[in-house]
Amino acid sequence: MKKDFIAVSDYSPEELQHLLDLAVALKKEWKAGGNKPLLKDRVLAMIFQKPSLRTRVSFDMAMRHLGGDALYLSPAEIGLGKRESIADVARVLSGYVDIIMARVFAHEHVTELAKWASIPVINGLSDFNHPCQAMADALTILEEFDTLKDKNVTFIGDGNNVAVSLMFIAAKLGANFTLAAPEGYDMPAQTVETARGFAAKNSSQINLLRDPQKAVKDADVIYTDTWTSMGQEEEARIREQAFAPYQVNEKLVAEARPEAIVMHCLPAHRGQEITNAVADGPHSRLFPQAHNRLHAQKAVLVYLLGEG
Repeated sequence: MKKDFIAVSDYSPEELQHLLDLAVALKKEWKAGGNKPLLKDRVLAMIFQKPSLRTRVSFDMAMRHLGGDALYLSPAEIGLGKRESIADVARVLSGYVDIIMARVFAHEHVTELAKWASIPVINGLSDFNHPCQAMADALTILEEFDTLKDKNVTFIGDGNNVAVSLMFIAAKLGANFTLAAPEGYDMPAQTVETARGFAAKNSSQINLLRDPQKAVKDADVIYTDTWTSMGQEEEARIREQAFAPYQVNEKLVAEARPEAIVMHCLPAHRGQEITNAVADGPHSRLFPQAHNRLHAQKAVLVYLLGEG
């Protein structure tokens, strides 16, 4: 039976840890001179409804490092669900390539692809979650602290798709997760309850707060993201007003643990959700985190294609 990578919540703590261990090993091997061609002659189709720097380049280079190849399919080429049905796209690609990554607006588009494809499908981002980002995030935290267990991970800002996957992976791997968001920008209640179920099994906690200063007390990780994502441009002015007190600046970071690290999935709107002083300062792990997309996704590709 084929495996997909649609949501962190679909994977057990043991499977997620295996993926992280595999990412660590592949990164170490790459730094020592290069990866073995585990995916020789394998091809990844990359479907993009939304543009991306990190997702496109990291998946493309991951396949190259592992001896395979990647095909970029733009919105104009596919018109997923418009020019051609998702079911038909999935079945056609299943006869051409070995694995599909899709970066979409609506989560049901990627689940529909997975339903109809006979090859593995990876969620490169949807409006509900961002599991590939969560794997890179967990790898970055693991490299910094050697474990996620009992670490305090605080997300400041919108309870968006990035926050959802970060919450799930924290809960699955025993970290405490706190979201500080203004009223009206919380995660769906059912999503939080699902994460609390995972957390209960791993002796960790999920906390929802309004006060960012209170949220970062004892934080090992402070995470933020853009206040206005693609597709929300009309709300930009309202969002800027709502999120103004939630800026990650030097004053806020000083409230956390001295060894706390600051993370951001990028692209960053400097001067809004994060200041230059923090983004480029000693607590920042923004760029190691971005680079870890490459290695975490290598692990996912190798795992789904049965090579690790």
